[in-house]
Amino acid sequence: MGKITVETCEIEGLKVITPTVFGDERGYFMETYNYNDYKAAGIDQVFVQDNQSSSKKGVLRGLHFQINFPQDKLVRVVSGEVFDVAVDLREGSPTFGKWYGVLLSAENKKQFFIPKNFAHGFVVLSDHAEFAYKCTDFYHPNDEGGLLWKDEAIGVQWPMPEGMTEADLTISEKDQKWAGLEEYKKQSK
Repeated sequence: MGKITVETCEIEGLKVITPTVFGDERGYFMETYNYNDYKAAGIDQVFVQDNQSSSKKGVLRGLHFQINFPQDKLVRVVSGEVFDVAVDLREGSPTFGKWYGVLLSAENKKQFFIPKNFAHGFVVLSDHAEFAYKCTDFYHPNDEGGLLWKDEAIGVQWPMPEGMTEADLTISEKDQKWAGLEEYKKQSK
C-alpha cells in the first residue's frame, strides 16, 4: 500500500483517506483513486458514476441518501474547503442516527468514504468550493431521500463560514423541507 493512509472513524464503516502527495518546484502529483490500494484498505467497491458540484460560500447541501438504490460514496474537494457530514442510517447499527464530520479541502487533499445507508451533506466554508465524488450506483431521481440538516435528534454541529450565521446559509427549498430522524424511523418501519 503506502500510497494512502486510512483513518477509521468512531462510526464503523466511515473512513478518512489521505493520499501520498509527491511535490517539487513544479507543483505536485497524487493518485486520487487506485482500486488496488483501496481494496487493500478494505474499500472494495466498484464505482460506476463520478459527480462534481460547484458551490459558493455558505451553501449547505444535504442531508441526502437514496432509498432503494443506496450508494457508497468516495468524496473529496478539488478546490476550496467544506465540512462534510455522514449520518448512520443502517438498521440495527449501534451508531444509528449518529453523525461524523470531517474537514475536506484542496489543501489537505483528504477523502471521505461513506458506505451505503448513510445520509450525506456538506457546508462550504471557503469563498467557493468544487466537490467531487464517486458512487457505486447510479443516481435515481425518484429515489431521493433526505433528513433535515438541523434536526436536533441528530445534532450535527455545523461550523459556520467566517462572517456568516445560520440565517445566511444558502439551502435549497427541498433541503429545508426534509423531515427529521424520528419521522424517518416511522417511515422505514
